[in-house]
Amino acid sequence: MTESAIGNITNVTVHPLVLLSVADHYHRVARGTRKRAVGVLLGTVSRGCIDATNSFAVPFEEDSKNPAVFYLDHNYLENMLAMFRKVNAKERVVGFYSTGPEIRPNDLRIHGMLKRFLPKGSVTPPVFCIIDVRPDRQSIPTTAYRVVEEVEDGNSSGSSSSKAEVKKNFAHVPSIIGAMEAEEVGVEHLLRDINDPTISTVANLVHAKMAGLSTLTSKLVEMKDYLQDIVDGKVKKVNQEIIANMQTILNLLPNLNIEELVRAILVKTNDLHMVIYLSSLIRSVIALHDLVNNKIRYNEQVEIDFDEKPTANVKKDGNEEDSSEEKKEDTETPGSEVEDKKQ
Repeated sequence: MTESAIGNITNVTVHPLVLLSVADHYHRVARGTRKRAVGVLLGTVSRGCIDATNSFAVPFEEDSKNPAVFYLDHNYLENMLAMFRKVNAKERVVGFYSTGPEIRPNDLRIHGMLKRFLPKGSVTPPVFCIIDVRPDRQSIPTTAYRVVEEVEDGNSSGSSSSKAEVKKNFAHVPSIIGAMEAEEVGVEHLLRDINDPTISTVANLVHAKMAGLSTLTSKLVEMKDYLQDIVDGKVKKVNQEIIANMQTILNLLPNLNIEELVRAILVKTNDLHMVIYLSSLIRSVIALHDLVNNKIRYNEQVEIDFDEKPTANVKKDGNEEDSSEEKKEDTETPGSEVEDKKQ
């Protein structure tokens, strides 16, 4: 069995505008249902590197009972392409997207239909990109594929007269999230009210570590399931590239059974715990010191207030005596004036 790749595609770069458009398309059309949203990717191609800078939705329906039955509006697609060419002639059809989250049987037929809308003389075939819009996804939401032709010799039945068959399947292509400077500024404005990237707390760091470990666990489980399927005979064709990558990963794992390495890890762990213990002890001592200082200041303030109260009472009594004497003088003054008048 041999395999030949159609085209030379090295990687696919998905821009933020495409992600926003796909999320909006899904929430308008297929939110809360088991349907998926399908659209066309626009961008540029340079030396096998595809940049998906824009996209637009396409009316799409498929029968859930019969996967072979689906509807794609060709007239709408042609009209939208004509309008996009008027706005930006550099953007061309580079592929199509789906909210998946898995490959469906109709995707190969959609890929074949989309070839008709490629520019004349184009060598790079369209790519298929699954954009997962589920909010609980922790890894990169994009997964890109290209179509490859697999030639089967047909000797599985044991008859020499069987003819070779050519089948088309999807092969994985590395995908990344990239943005230009203007797109980065726009994304920062959108995320300003949601999350401040300049502020990092311990909770956020722990959450990021947990998300990374959960993703690593899922990848390891996926590798285990693939190897188990090979052992059980469920996978007919073994991909030697995947096996080689697994072997490389296992070879890069460090040997943790060395005594010196174990001792170094224990010493490092003890040092870190000692620093944490001393930090907690110093923090407690400083808190107690501040508490004692506050208590001393409070007692001093109470004594000062207690000393000021008697002097205030003495001054108040003196003022009351002076006011009483003035009242007496005022009462005596009218009587003396009457006596003078009588005389």
